[in-house]
Amino acid sequence: MSFMGTTICAVKRGNQIAIAGDGQVTMGEHTIFKSTAHKVRRLYKGQVIAGFAGSVVDAITLCERFEEKLTQCGGNLERAAVNLSQEWRSEQGARKLESMLIIADRSKLLILSGTGEVFEPDGNVAAIGSGGNFALAAARALWEHTDMSAEDIAVEALKIAASICVFTNENIIVETVGGEA
Repeated sequence: MSFMGTTICAVKRGNQIAIAGDGQVTMGEHTIFKSTAHKVRRLYKGQVIAGFAGSVVDAITLCERFEEKLTQCGGNLERAAVNLSQEWRSEQGARKLESMLIIADRSKLLILSGTGEVFEPDGNVAAIGSGGNFALAAARALWEHTDMSAEDIAVEALKIAASICVFTNENIIVETVGGEA
């Protein structure tokens, strides 16, 4: 039985980056297993934020491996992500994790996949998970056509995704890094 179902949305505006995630964990395709999960967290002395989506065990594994690299790299987000990716690809029989992470520090926003890929999203918005495409579309529109803060856009985009995607709910956790937008 697989446990999944979540939406994570990240927005960069000015010198602030916000990552918001809903709290839903779905068992199979028909049952809400938990509605208050915390899938957004602070890493490396609170200087980095991360949101994870996908299979719960795989997402936690990916997050923990990234956090180890982050510590080894002295908090350098980009270097830690690339080092994890290189290590992942060089391991014999490396398992493909069914998960993704959005990670950010004060200046950089990246997406890590469970297959060892590192992406820097186009623009100032990224989203992953079951409702990721809905949240991404909403966040892009809000970013382009409003003066809302990064945090407000991320939260509102998740609310919009929750109104469309059955695997997304409105129990939203948000973390920010950087100053005011």
